[in-house]
Amino acid sequence: MAVFWTLSLIISYLRLFAQSLFTKKSRSYARCCAPPLTPPTKATNITTASGRPVCIITGATSGLGAAAAYALSMEGFYVVLAGRSSHLLSKVMSDIRNRNKDAHVKAFQVDLSSFQSILKFKGSLQQWLLDSDMHSSVQLLINNAGILATSCRLTAEGYDQMMATNYIGAFSLSKVLIPLLENSPVPSRIVNVTSFTHRNVSDIQVDKETVSGKCFSKLKCYPCAHIYEYSKLCLLLFSYELHRQFGQMEKSHHVSVIAVDPGAVKTNIMREVPSCLSQVAFFILKLMGLLQSPENGVCSILDAALAPPVSSSLLLSFVFASCKCHSSICINSCFDIYYMVFNFYTILLGLAALVRVSFSKLLHDLVSLSNNV
Repeated sequence: MAVFWTLSLIISYLRLFAQSLFTKKSRSYARCCAPPLTPPTKATNITTASGRPVCIITGATSGLGAAAAYALSMEGFYVVLAGRSSHLLSKVMSDIRNRNKDAHVKAFQVDLSSFQSILKFKGSLQQWLLDSDMHSSVQLLINNAGILATSCRLTAEGYDQMMATNYIGAFSLSKVLIPLLENSPVPSRIVNVTSFTHRNVSDIQVDKETVSGKCFSKLKCYPCAHIYEYSKLCLLLFSYELHRQFGQMEKSHHVSVIAVDPGAVKTNIMREVPSCLSQVAFFILKLMGLLQSPENGVCSILDAALAPPVSSSLLLSFVFASCKCHSSICINSCFDIYYMVFNFYTILLGLAALVRVSFSKLLHDLVSLSNNV
């Protein structure tokens, strides 16, 4: 795992370097300031809390999520922290307020591996916006949460927990928050934090056994690296498909989607990996000059979050470990796969009932489609 991921990281750097030198697709954009929903008062030149753009960050209790929360509070966002631990959420809130006296921050406890928890979060968020006399909209959603599980664990819905947290949770949250993003009076954005490890996936399996996690529970050795890579690839494919669908919807022209890869960052994502192995991996990456701190690694996320609105052909960007925003590296030209992955999870989440079609029939049709792609 460590060897292949290190090679993937090096290849990603080389591809980005080659893109910047030999192609015309590599473009850079300066960061924009967070646009206020209402102009500052003339007397104080201060934007009120109700006029601040709202930013939601998942996995905000540590690492890149916490670093992004502080940085975006400095940019004038009303930062909404989303995480599983109420204790860690409170700790991050206190830290942000101590470092930024003008920070506006709110925390919600949510488990992204649970669809019911996500729906509860949406309801709580809407009620908070109403009670706070704020505009009923969201300007920025950063899907940052992710885990690297070393053993097979299933959620209450029967999904593999790593797939549920890394991809299905981001998919579900994005879907339920799209109305709030579309309701924004200023351009809004979804930033999906993916990973260079997706390059290690040689093929993509879209079937009931893979998605539910049943196939993994039957194996003697849980393929944690493969599942992590697969989940990040699905998140990237979802970004492409969501971008394509927004482009076809006239009312969503101001909602953009950006997939961002921060590179190798020293966070606690490897907490389940034996410490001796994780420390060796971090040492090698640091020796090669590839390991970043969360404070440095978050730069790419900030670039994605604050990049200016661009033409529809460049709405989806792939930002990699640099303080520049580059046009996307297309990893697959087959949009049938993007569409299939997107709709497969829509069905699994029970959204197929909206079109009054049999769940079992749709599942059968999609599995058949995956075998023919």
